[in-house]
Amino acid sequence: MAWSIRAFHQGCRVLMSAANSSATATATAAAPKRGRPAGILKVVPVSQPLGEFLGVSEVSRTDAVKKVWGYIKSNNLQNPSNKKEILCDAKLKTIFNGKDQVGFLEIAKLLSQHFVKSS
Repeated sequence: MAWSIRAFHQGCRVLMSAANSSATATATAAAPKRGRPAGILKVVPVSQPLGEFLGVSEVSRTDAVKKVWGYIKSNNLQNPSNKKEILCDAKLKTIFNGKDQVGFLEIAKLLSQHFVKSS
């Protein structure tokens, strides 16, 4: 019996080492390519109002949201009693369709219209 356990245990090591070597070969073959960014990281042209607000004509969606949030935080435009609300000043109203206040979840939706669709 001890012999069969030893033999079986040795066989598992062989199987495990074969599985590990094939898994690493598959992982290196499926590694993502490091090229141009895509999706929300892709730099795309923006509308004139958003371009004037950000100071650039092309930007990624993530950078645009970061810069808008930076502006909101630096100018203390969050409602003190409800931090989920943004109180828009004249500069924010130009990119948020003239709204006086917006919810923080609306920011991405309101910014999406400013990104030019590529055909």
